Amino acid sequence: MSNETTPTQNAPAEPAPATTHFGFRDVPLQDKRKLVGEVFSSVARKYDLMNDLMSLGIHRIWKRYFVATSGVKRGDRVLDLAGGTGDIAALLHPHVGDSGEIVIGDINADMLGVGRDRLTDRGLVRGLEYVQMDAEALPFPDGHFDLVTIAFGLRNVTDKQQALNEMFRVLKTGGRALVLEFSEVKPAWFRPIYDFHSFKVLPKLGSLFAGDPDSYQYLAESIRKHPPQDELRAMMEKAGFARCDYRNLSGGICAIHSGYRV
Repeated sequence: MSNETTPTQNAPAEPAPATTHFGFRDVPLQDKRKLVGEVFSSVARKYDLMNDLMSLGIHRIWKRYFVATSGVKRGDRVLDLAGGTGDIAALLHPHVGDSGEIVIGDINADMLGVGRDRLTDRGLVRGLEYVQMDAEALPFPDGHFDLVTIAFGLRNVTDKQQALNEMFRVLKTGGRALVLEFSEVKPAWFRPIYDFHSFKVLPKLGSLFAGDPDSYQYLAESIRKHPPQDELRAMMEKAGFARCDYRNLSGGICAIHSGYRV
C-alpha cells in the first residue's frame, strides 16, 4: 500500500473567518460596524429616550459628574468621541470658553446630524466642530488634544484596544482620557433586578416608545459583553496611559475610567 498522501490531504485547512460579538451573537468581524450603524441610525432621534430607559434617567447626573470632574479648563482643545447627540459637548462648552475648541466625533452621520441640529437650536455654535470619524483611526496628528472623552460609546467599537491606542496617540503630553461606560454591577443582590430590567423591561419599553425592541435588546447585551472595570483599566495601561484608575457610579452600573499621557 502506498504511503503517499494525495494533494487534497496535504492542502491546508481554510482559516476560520474572524468573528466578534454583536450583543450575544458572534458575527463576522467586518459586519459589526454595519450592524452597529444600523442600530444607531434607528435610535438616533430617540437616543436620549433610550438612555433614560436604560438608566432610569440617571445618565444625566452621571454625565454632569463626568464633565465636572474632567479637569477641563478654558482654552482646552477637546475631542468628544461617540459624541452623537452632543450632550457631553454641551456640558463641556462653557468650561472651554470662547478660546477653546470641541471636536464632536462620531462614526454615525445620523447621530452627528441630530447633535448638530440640537446644539444649534440651543445657540451653541462657536468652538464646536462635527466630524464623522472612526474611533479606531482618528484623523488627527499626534499630541493634538488636551482631553479626549468617550461616553457610552466604547462598548460599540469593534476593536476597543485600537480605539484606546488612538486616544492615547492624539493626546498631548499631560493630556487626559476619560471613558464613561456601562460596566459590571457590583452588589450581588442588585444583579437579578438589573438583569430583569435590561432583558425583560427594556426591550418592551423600546417597542412601546421607539417601535424598535431589537436595538434595545442589542444595547442591553452589549453592556454585558463590555470589559469589566479592572479589565478596561488594564487595556488603558496597555495603550500607554499612566495613572489609570476608575470610579464606579451607582454601584458599578457605569464607571468612569481615566488615564494620562505622560
